[in-house]
Amino acid sequence: MKYAIVLPDGAADEPLDELGGRTPLQVARIPHMDWIAAGGRLGRVLTIPEGFTPGTDVATLTLLGYDPREYYSGRAPIEAAARGLQVGADELIFRCNFVTIRDGRMCDFTAGHIEQAEADRLIADLNALAAGGDPSLRGCRFYAGVSYRNLMVASDGAGLELRCAPPHDIPNAPVREHLPRGRGEERVRGIMARAAALLREHDVNRARQAAGREPVTDIWLWGQGRPRPLPSLAARYGLRGAVITAVDIIRGLARAAGLDLIEVPGATGYLDTNYAGKGVHAARALEDYDLIIVHVEAPDEAAHQGSAAEKIAALERTDEHVVGPLLDALQRRREWRILVAPDHVTSTRTTQHGAAPPPFAYAGHDVTPVERRPFSEADALAGGRLVAPGHALLTEFFARG
Repeated sequence: MKYAIVLPDGAADEPLDELGGRTPLQVARIPHMDWIAAGGRLGRVLTIPEGFTPGTDVATLTLLGYDPREYYSGRAPIEAAARGLQVGADELIFRCNFVTIRDGRMCDFTAGHIEQAEADRLIADLNALAAGGDPSLRGCRFYAGVSYRNLMVASDGAGLELRCAPPHDIPNAPVREHLPRGRGEERVRGIMARAAALLREHDVNRARQAAGREPVTDIWLWGQGRPRPLPSLAARYGLRGAVITAVDIIRGLARAAGLDLIEVPGATGYLDTNYAGKGVHAARALEDYDLIIVHVEAPDEAAHQGSAAEKIAALERTDEHVVGPLLDALQRRREWRILVAPDHVTSTRTTQHGAAPPPFAYAGHDVTPVERRPFSEADALAGGRLVAPGHALLTEFFARG
């Protein structure tokens, strides 16, 4: 039996006036996803349990069959796992975004999708400042990630009990209202303030401004936590699996779940990602693995930019270059199943994540069609099926007979 799962990040949305009251999924030409929904099972899945902040970390953990109430560690420790980062028992890991704040508002939570070389320089200089004994950065270590997505580890973190807002959830909002709050807030705010002072006069920003680009004004610390081990998918289901992704949050979950990682040249985690390369590598991986999971970040990035057109384009490219080739490769086999499951809603109107259950659909050689509807939020709702708790969906997808 061969299994494939496609995770189009943030593909679910709400009806948009500019699309005549339809969602990007309803407008996009996605014949392969529609075929899976009409020829198999269609429904909604509760990926964000009550009390959790909507995000890829919680939602994908759910889709991989883990109950977030038992296994969620915070976003940063999951990303740390992607890099094999080891931390002490008293240390706390933070996600560290490079951001642009203008007039006290969160202008850009990606700092213009800062180039890797720029991010690497800034991280190196933050570490140099910390190593030099700067009191505000004492006990801090910074780790470069991909573009704006980085990590910071703070020593003596056992006593920190904080509420930190994801920067992508506060677009254009006054940042003062969303600064870290709770036990140890003075220390964490002090780290952010000292970093902002370094960035203010940095050569990277001088060069960006000379080129007419927005400066990198701040770091934003959030997603903090400590590692929490997961039982492997191989131990739970007896399957050998691999993951294709360009972002560390999915890489970290893959490693923690005991899944291999397949790197695809040109996979960027952005709108310009190598869709075709992901599809080719995924189809080829079916020769060696029982399970292949492909994550595509682009729909989420488009929604965060407020661009319905880009989101529709990302969905169509995912359908053509990822779902299509996988479906073709699977149908050449005797026993197979494929699941398409957006992790969460990302509203193109608000550019923020939402907790409403997104649609899912799966089909296979032994799956009897039920709803016979296309793949969209409205059709999944009309079908009336809701999988809750959401982590039960994976067991259903793997069930034989």
